[in-house]
Amino acid sequence: MTSTRETGQVTGTKDKDYDIIWFTEACLSNALRLENYIQDAERDGDRELADFFRRAQAESRKGAEQGKQLLRSRI
Repeated sequence: MTSTRETGQVTGTKDKDYDIIWFTEACLSNALRLENYIQDAERDGDRELADFFRRAQAESRKGAEQGKQLLRSRI
């Protein structure tokens, strides 16, 4: 259940700004995690899976870049 109350007084950051920061961090973290998955797939000779993880990693990087751009324009 989500609250309609702003919690920025706890973090010092408005919820919507915090959400963008969280999203950006999650995308960056995911891109790093996927690098390990790519290496695992390559080590097992599974090119199809490695390519799948590369595409997912590219999307995570894209999300992170979009989040960073949005942050720059708002902060």
